[in-house]
Amino acid sequence: MDSKIIYEGKVIIKVPKFEKITAKAPVFYNPAMELNRDLSVAAISAFKELVDHDISVCDIFTGTGIRGIRYAKEIDGVQKAVINDLNPLAVELSKENITLNKLDNVMVCKEDANIILRKCKGKFDVIDIDPFGTPSYFVESAAASLKSEGMICITATDTSALCGTYTEPCVRKYGAVPLKTEYCHENGLRILVGFIARIFAKYKKYIEVKFSHSTEHYMRIYAVIGKGAANTDESLKSLGYIAHCKNCLNRIVFKDLTPIIPGKCPVCGGIFKVGGPLWCGEMYDQDFICLMKDIITKLTLNKEDSANKLLDICIKEANAPVTYFEIHKVCKNLKTSAPPLIDIIDLLIKEGFFVSRTHFSPTSLKTNANIDELKNIIIDLKQLLN
Repeated sequence: MDSKIIYEGKVIIKVPKFEKITAKAPVFYNPAMELNRDLSVAAISAFKELVDHDISVCDIFTGTGIRGIRYAKEIDGVQKAVINDLNPLAVELSKENITLNKLDNVMVCKEDANIILRKCKGKFDVIDIDPFGTPSYFVESAAASLKSEGMICITATDTSALCGTYTEPCVRKYGAVPLKTEYCHENGLRILVGFIARIFAKYKKYIEVKFSHSTEHYMRIYAVIGKGAANTDESLKSLGYIAHCKNCLNRIVFKDLTPIIPGKCPVCGGIFKVGGPLWCGEMYDQDFICLMKDIITKLTLNKEDSANKLLDICIKEANAPVTYFEIHKVCKNLKTSAPPLIDIIDLLIKEGFFVSRTHFSPTSLKTNANIDELKNIIIDLKQLLN
């Protein structure tokens, strides 16, 4: 196998040479996920500071070993990192990379991902699931295995299903109907979180989302696990549905698993399309993200600027309502050109509304103004500018 050496964070890693990123590569490695790995190091470091004891980490799809090796080398207090892959070439390459980085706290396993989680029940403080495609096949084993007060980190790259391009796969894998809307990436992320919450609930465990994001071709969530039937039941009240009207762009969030949802939009009488169940609760913990930012200043990251930019936006949108408005879509609905986004934001604030940018889209905003109020703001602004 042809290979090359790359440097990422504080590690040196031997990776396979191949022209195209594909699951058919002899050992899977994706350079585009460096930001994902940088943020993961920061998030698990923040978790380690909060629990204030040494931790054990399991990366169940290790590939070259880069993710787990970075955790072991860059996070203070990782007592043990278990990295796993069913591919024998990946196992051998991971062992080489452990030697390259002179680590003695990393163990390599060659197991089916579900089996290693079941065999090691209660032994890990952090479980990282970063597969090529959907994580849905592995969440059940993680829920059974991960102890209370642990952290689950999950990546999904099947965004075409979660975002509504293909409805049936989303229903099949996540038990939810997606919405193909201008805010489809938020819908998809919330469907993923809702699915995880429902699976963990079967074990009387609940999730507290600390950080989540949708970036390029993937979605990623970090959640801390709590335990207890009463608290789990309470957390499930954050599940619900979104009703969307394509005619006027109105949207309404309905919390509860069995809400009464009208068939027609109360604004224009258009037909509602309903997505869910999905997570309607918090997607960011501001204090946790601020701690991540502090930690990033002490790390060696190639993607430090990108990581900080993403975290800054997420801090601001932490208290924002569910869904966002894509301004060009709203203006097209109004049959007018879009005024500058910053002017819309300023006028919304002047009128007393909450407003923030969103990491999901650079041409969108989150606000507690409803669709009619937002449209009136845009119309007023157009008149002022003319």
